[in-house]
Amino acid sequence: MHEMKNLSARERILLTAHDLFYMEGIRATGIDRVIAEAGVTKVTFYRHFPAKSILICEYLEYRHQRWMAWFVDSLQFHGGHAAAIIPTLAEWFSDAHFRGCAFINSVGELGGVMPEVVEITQRHKQEMTAVIANLLPSTQRREKDAQAIALAIDGAIIRAQFEPTPDTALLALERLLTSLLPGLRAR
Repeated sequence: MHEMKNLSARERILLTAHDLFYMEGIRATGIDRVIAEAGVTKVTFYRHFPAKSILICEYLEYRHQRWMAWFVDSLQFHGGHAAAIIPTLAEWFSDAHFRGCAFINSVGELGGVMPEVVEITQRHKQEMTAVIANLLPSTQRREKDAQAIALAIDGAIIRAQFEPTPDTALLALERLLTSLLPGLRAR
């Protein structure tokens, strides 16, 4: 959980919802729990978030900004090229709080009833794919390769959630990357 004492009520609500929605699921997390853990009143909560759907969208927007900043920074830290994908994901998958992709999870929970969740997820995945494309050599295949790698990353994220360790997912992703990008040495 985040350090909350110096934050506004709105920030406390959003950060509390972020942690609970990501760790326990959106549907499993009731508004009363968010209110209690954020340390606000119902009146304060509803003043900032008149409906749970608004909070869900803000949570996903916040998660998008936070995750993309981390992803770009981690890729740069690990060398700023396609081989950086594997150690970047290994870092995320080994985090004690890893629970998969918040966007994939949200579409699974709410995609059929909240089209805005699908729209936010599409934008997130497009931006992730653009970051991946910037790691690749400038060729005619660059965009298609980035789309294929993004799809493989999504599969690895899902696989890493249910395997005893993330190694199986990372090794399979590394194999796909090296077959798609000959000469790539991820590890």
